[in-house]
Amino acid sequence: MTKTVKKILIANRGEIALRVVRTAHEMGLATVAVYAEQDRDAPYVAMADEAYLLPGDTYKDTYLNEDLLIDVLRRSGADAVHPGYGFLSEVASFAAKVLATGAIWIGPRPEALTDLGDKITARRVATRAKVPPVPGLNESAGDIRTLYDFAHTHGYPIMMKRTDGGGGRGITIVRSDDELRGFYLNHDALQGGDLSEYFVERFIDKGRHVETQCGRDSHGNFAVYSTRDCSVQRRNQKLIEEAPAPFLPEGVHEQLERYSRRLFEAVDYVGLGTCEFMLTDTGKVYFLEVNPRLQVEHTVSEEVCGLDLVREQITIADGGELTTPPEPRGHSFELRITCEDPATNLTPSSGTLTVLHWPSGPGVRVDSGVVEGDTISPKFDSMMGKLIVTAQDRAAAVARVRRSLGELRIEGVPTPKSLFEQVFRDDEFTAEHGHAFDVSTKWLERKYLNREANATKAGQPASLSGGAGGASGAGATQAEPKPTPTETFVIEMNDKRVKLTVPLDIVENITGSARARGAKRPTQPLRGSGLHRTAAAKPANAGRPGVISAPMQAVVTRINVAEGQHVAKGDLLVVLESMKMENYVYAPAAGTVTKIFVGPAAGVDAGETLVTLDVDGAKKGDAQ
Repeated sequence: MTKTVKKILIANRGEIALRVVRTAHEMGLATVAVYAEQDRDAPYVAMADEAYLLPGDTYKDTYLNEDLLIDVLRRSGADAVHPGYGFLSEVASFAAKVLATGAIWIGPRPEALTDLGDKITARRVATRAKVPPVPGLNESAGDIRTLYDFAHTHGYPIMMKRTDGGGGRGITIVRSDDELRGFYLNHDALQGGDLSEYFVERFIDKGRHVETQCGRDSHGNFAVYSTRDCSVQRRNQKLIEEAPAPFLPEGVHEQLERYSRRLFEAVDYVGLGTCEFMLTDTGKVYFLEVNPRLQVEHTVSEEVCGLDLVREQITIADGGELTTPPEPRGHSFELRITCEDPATNLTPSSGTLTVLHWPSGPGVRVDSGVVEGDTISPKFDSMMGKLIVTAQDRAAAVARVRRSLGELRIEGVPTPKSLFEQVFRDDEFTAEHGHAFDVSTKWLERKYLNREANATKAGQPASLSGGAGGASGAGATQAEPKPTPTETFVIEMNDKRVKLTVPLDIVENITGSARARGAKRPTQPLRGSGLHRTAAAKPANAGRPGVISAPMQAVVTRINVAEGQHVAKGDLLVVLESMKMENYVYAPAAGTVTKIFVGPAAGVDAGETLVTLDVDGAKKGDAQ
């Protein structure tokens, strides 16, 4: 029974918020945006029918503030909430609060979010649904004897995974008894000894990451809109995605669809979601997780199935029936355009976009939230946009990606463009010239990372000052009265965004000479970027040997060494997490750890000292 959604509150920001606004307007639905101060001039805010300020300086105060968002829901009169992805999209408590107001939650039930939100409970759901998870234990890692028994039964390597991980976070690969003992002892000594937040799985060394974009409505209809392959990854995070998943062994496509249906039915899932699997080199399919929301890479599924997946979400949440997708047509790639440097293992970077020219033409789609002149901060998510390229088959799509990369121009910040160019000319990936497709989740790291000689060329930051400009109009005859010049401003009244039109002479009296001087154009933050304008950060300890600094604002998730321990060049020292991305800090040289300045769960700023080393052979005092 249709519930007739009329106005949607979009509890998100940036690219995905704009994505939802566009579809809602096509459906004739009103939209309500929310924004922090530095998102005031963002495109999604201007395009929404209404917008409300979220006062505060942090994500906790703004986009993660459940009660504040519920207050906006009530004040705006919206009758539905779309959570986008990230932020509160998978938080059961927020979904429950939305439903308690009588509004529609555009997503699965809170109970399904709870069942799928923890890795151990998700494994239990899969087992109950007769979908085999990766061999592992469906309980927390209690003691080292249990871990030894598992490792000796299934063989090394194994993975220690956090139960609340996601997007590849919280994974430690262990390859021997000594490494397992080291993980256990380091965790015990440095991180409080609580292993209840970890469980163990067998590590599949040469597996492909394949997934299904699924939908299920309240009438019991189920559909797989497309399969995807997301095996090109760095730090267990996707970089290139494609649909449909290519070169699947016989029978695997049907198996993926069968397993996905069982998973959705096991938790009475209503909405869109993604079932993720590991496909081994022997053709076995293992369950990884269900992402109960829209994903970044939903674009390639849209391109090959010809449907608007946001429209599908809204229709299903409104009580309607999903659209039965046609057979996939053509092939589509998505390339995540990030501010990351291939010369430094794709470490997030920063700078100002001095030149930005996106490709265009047949089969090219760009979903972006930045424009030329924006400053990219190293503090949070480094993704600037997505380049989606589609053609009639995979070979034609590969050729079109090459052409599009030739048109793409980004200067001022490093990007993976040069790395993409290599990947799309690598026969192991393209499967051209008689080569077989041979890409696993560790392929990119094994073959390319830390091997590219130079970073992508980066220009110098440009001024953010806008040029003075004026125009003279021609005109009206003496007999025609001239309209009074006005200027329109966007202001907030009781935190609600409204437009105010004021005669120009009043504006001039207020602003005086400020207009003639020009004004700096505001920085447009990215999805996941900081809430305040930030210049490119330079580590405070740059150039000081033995002083290991944080490359970005992040949270410390793991410390892999102890004071007094001798480390070799390249040994892992500290693991940081920023916006669901793990970043690894390695020893730049051999030496002895003299001091550790941070602990697990500590927040650090870019340039903050993490660890100091007494570098072998360094002059005394260099690392102090």
